[in-house]
Amino acid sequence: MAKIQFSKGIDEDTVPDVRLTRSRDGKQSTATFYFQKPSVLSGNDADDITGMYMIDEEGEIVTREVKAKFINGKPEALEIFYIMNSDLEWDRFMRFMERYAEEHDLGFNKS
Repeated sequence: MAKIQFSKGIDEDTVPDVRLTRSRDGKQSTATFYFQKPSVLSGNDADDITGMYMIDEEGEIVTREVKAKFINGKPEALEIFYIMNSDLEWDRFMRFMERYAEEHDLGFNKS
């Protein structure tokens, strides 16, 4: 039941490209989500974006770092940053991503 929402109660159907970076000492990590043509931008829900909510059986992870990309004045994509400042936040995020990846047939490639 891992899902992503931009407005409470409305699941996002588009599966993002996700990139992870981690500092050498592991104290700070960043997950960058890129949604190309997300469904939230196709209707009237775009005005209701209040953040990105990653929801699973453990609860909810929230980030407010949501940026829209526009081409010719029309919203085309969303870029979201989730910053983790501890091993606990990293571990929790990775548990969510494992569930989300399993449900949406995502793979993991190390650089």
